[in-house]
Amino acid sequence: MASDCEGKSAWPELLGTNGEKAIAIIQSQNPAVIAVLVPEDSDVTGDFRCDRVRVYVNKNNVITRVPSIG
Repeated sequence: MASDCEGKSAWPELLGTNGEKAIAIIQSQNPAVIAVLVPEDSDVTGDFRCDRVRVYVNKNNVITRVPSIG
């Protein structure tokens, strides 16, 4: 589904980096999305949205999953 979305859709290069810094990078590389921090053990909705990137972080604010549109 991400191929139907506008702009860059995944940021594997940000895995293991600081979540807040990653949000700024994601939004600068794809202005069509809003990136949000999500604690890695959180329950989230299963709906797909082209304008959302969830940035999963651990308690140290380090990204634990590749951020991608969805």
